[in-house]
Amino acid sequence: MRIANVSQSANEEMTKRTTKALFAAAMATALAGPVAAEDVAVQIMAGVASVDVSHKGETVTIMRNQDQKNTVNPAFAKTSRKCPPFCIQPSKLAPGVETIGEDEVLRYAKAMSDGDDSIVLIDSRTPDWVDRGTIPSAMNLPWTQLNPAEGADPISISELMEGVFNVASNEELMDFSNCKTAVMFCNGMWCGQSPNNIRNLLKFGYPAHKIKWYRGGMQDWEILGLTTVPGG
Repeated sequence: MRIANVSQSANEEMTKRTTKALFAAAMATALAGPVAAEDVAVQIMAGVASVDVSHKGETVTIMRNQDQKNTVNPAFAKTSRKCPPFCIQPSKLAPGVETIGEDEVLRYAKAMSDGDDSIVLIDSRTPDWVDRGTIPSAMNLPWTQLNPAEGADPISISELMEGVFNVASNEELMDFSNCKTAVMFCNGMWCGQSPNNIRNLLKFGYPAHKIKWYRGGMQDWEILGLTTVPGG
């Protein structure tokens, strides 16, 4: 039994390594943008200089800031905010909800821009924050609009679930069989806005495996010098 367990663990580890290698290769191919990697000093990842995505009908090229003396946006330079409410979020938000990084966000954004309508990238922040810049291809769905405690009424929530997440509903039930993969983010690891949206979706019955959480959010995005677009 011990030998079998060791063998199984080894196989699982090998599978994980193979999957990661294949994923990295697929990313390099899928995200290859119009800018030649060899011409860019600050690449997104090795061999990937840029990613073209669609934002409000316009093509936006996502790159990292090429000024190697550039510093972070002052809006995201503050290290300390009063907790609560600005408490550090756990790395795993809820069972079944996958926590992701920038490469996965880019992959989802690229897939959306290439016509995959089974994905939605959600900026959960309030409009005042979104006005400072957001991730290209994201739409804004403030955390308050899915929160009954903040005044969101059942009819409005039902309309959002149908229009944004492709959830069919009637007066009593929600049908999640064709719901979208919801990629959620907010200001970063100290921000509770996307966790609030995610927890409410789970309460409504949204499948956890269809929710992806970019924990680093805009703070990590800005620290890495990645392209942002005006909100609104």
